[in-house]
Amino acid sequence: MEREWNDSQPIYRQLRDRVVAMILEGVLSEGDPLPSVRNVAAEYRVNPLTVLKGYQQLVDEEFVESKRGLGMFINAGARNLLLQSERRRFLAEQWPAIHATIRRLGLTPQELLAAAATGGPSSKTSRER
Repeated sequence: MEREWNDSQPIYRQLRDRVVAMILEGVLSEGDPLPSVRNVAAEYRVNPLTVLKGYQQLVDEEFVESKRGLGMFINAGARNLLLQSERRRFLAEQWPAIHATIRRLGLTPQELLAAAATGGPSSKTSRER
């Protein structure tokens, strides 16, 4: 997990989002325990209640389950549920702005695919050809 926090959202939400990213990237798998609240709080120098609040969101969303005396564990099927949820969120919240930018700049599907394949802009834009 990154050690830096941004001011755009509460730390507990950023912690929640980092755990979600770790699940989606396969760093944490179904059945794996989450790092302990105390360890995360000490490592990232945040209040344990902040960590607990971030973890509790994951429990409330049913991605994680709390086992009394043992800790918190990734639920079976959590990755698939997260993929569906994050895809919906991306399409609802981020895609409209991205799509508007693509249209405003006049980018073609070919240019976007070429940029995605190379990790950057293609050598020629459609207007230069």
